[in-house]
Amino acid sequence: MKIIAFFFKHSPKAVLWSVLAGIVSGACNAALLAVISAVVKRNGSTSLLLWSFVGLCVLLPMTRFFSEYLLTHLGQGATFNLRMHLCRQILAAPLRHLEQVGAHRVLAALMDDVPAITAAILIIPLLCVNAALVVGCLVYMGLLSPVLLVIVLGFMVIGIVSYQIPILKVQSIFERARKDGATLQRHFRVLTQGMKELKMHNRRRRAFFDEHLTMTADSLRRYNTAGQNLYSAAASWGQTLVFVVIGLILFALPHFRALTSNMIVAYALALLYLMTPLQILLNTLPQVSRANVALKNSEDLGFILAKQGSEEAGELPSVPYEWNSLELESVTHTYHREGESEDFVLGPIALRFKPGELAFITGGNGSGKTTLVKLLIGLYQPEKGRLLLDGEPIGEHNREIYRQYFSAVFSDFYLFDEMLGLIKPELDNQAREFLAKLKLSHKVQIVDGKLSTTELSQGQRKRLALLTAYLEDRPIYIFDEWAADQDPQFKSVFYLQLLPELKRNGKTVLVISHDDRYYGVADRIIKLDDGQLVSDVVNTGELIAAEAAT
Repeated sequence: MKIIAFFFKHSPKAVLWSVLAGIVSGACNAALLAVISAVVKRNGSTSLLLWSFVGLCVLLPMTRFFSEYLLTHLGQGATFNLRMHLCRQILAAPLRHLEQVGAHRVLAALMDDVPAITAAILIIPLLCVNAALVVGCLVYMGLLSPVLLVIVLGFMVIGIVSYQIPILKVQSIFERARKDGATLQRHFRVLTQGMKELKMHNRRRRAFFDEHLTMTADSLRRYNTAGQNLYSAAASWGQTLVFVVIGLILFALPHFRALTSNMIVAYALALLYLMTPLQILLNTLPQVSRANVALKNSEDLGFILAKQGSEEAGELPSVPYEWNSLELESVTHTYHREGESEDFVLGPIALRFKPGELAFITGGNGSGKTTLVKLLIGLYQPEKGRLLLDGEPIGEHNREIYRQYFSAVFSDFYLFDEMLGLIKPELDNQAREFLAKLKLSHKVQIVDGKLSTTELSQGQRKRLALLTAYLEDRPIYIFDEWAADQDPQFKSVFYLQLLPELKRNGKTVLVISHDDRYYGVADRIIKLDDGQLVSDVVNTGELIAAEAAT
């Protein structure tokens, strides 16, 4: 099984010892059957049988515990490594590629697949114990009567072959259920993130619930039910075959072959004893099947993330932060926008920036403004052209260091509730000063780098994101529609006080903005239209006013 191979690869010694302990435990179970049968034959016990029974009763739980103990530690360790491996691959994957894969698929792997793999490891000792018990029972029956064993094995072959037919079907059903599970994750995100819009529009809410959420959840339910029912039917068929064999031994074979009553009783007892481990084996297979599907999905996701290259970096050397020029040299980037038949092409773009410059990037919705700054930061990679810092091209070898020159607050920013990665002796004091400047000191406190709350309005949350950018103190700042959620008073503070202050401190500031009344603050205005650079206007007062008017 693929899942067992996965754990064996992680720690072969632990798996071997655990399997061995499980086999010994199963053999003890089979030996107990032999002892009980011997007592029944003798109509009483002897000292040897008594002490054999006691010894087996002690050894059986000890070996089972040892097997489960080893595999529990192994499973948790392997699952931890798998989860961390996936997280490292997610962090190392190019941003554009992650956007194409989709957050719902990544979340499904971390929240559904990894727990399914963890659950599978807990049943492996059960499989080993019961598999060993089945083998032990067969050996015992072979010692009683080789002819009857051949009959039993024949029916087992029929059962195994007929069992595999629905199992192949079940595997494909669980794979489809897994895809529905990933889709359901996406619907759950809509449910939580789009709650306001759903509540405001009755038909939209009903359409989402009935046509998307309910249909996907129902499809998942039907696939899981169908798979489980097929497993149950296959298990019931196997149980029926056991009773058929018992019936043949009790009622048919005595007419063709002389069998002692003791042998018939022993065989019937062995077959009945065999039913429980067989049933357990059959009942645990659905979990193993789901774990195999989950493992395949996790490995496929890891392969998909890895095939586009890795941006993983270890500890970086100190970044000098001194620079003289930043240039986009005929940069082009192409990507597909959902719902459109043609790809969107940004560029070729040729721009040059210098320290201490305040530039506004303008243009209509979908003109490529955010894509441009993601290219500039190094989050997207240009397909053509080059990105140069002080004349040095930015590539795989230096992209991670290059990104450390930037602080950014995107329109779809994420706000951390603590200042991760910021190590400063006066961090809390600096943060309190900035909180007062951002008019948030009465709402938020900071202690040991942790914010007391992030449950604020969107505009106030953006101010907290700006606080983090201030504390990072990097040479280049990018603000994507930062003022869009601010009230008129603080919007004025942002454009007329905060931005000029950053400029006076020698920072380069790029602002994506539609607030044309504040264009006069900028040193230059860069305008995009449908992915093309249509103007790059230097502020001479009159030119800025004319640009704002258009």
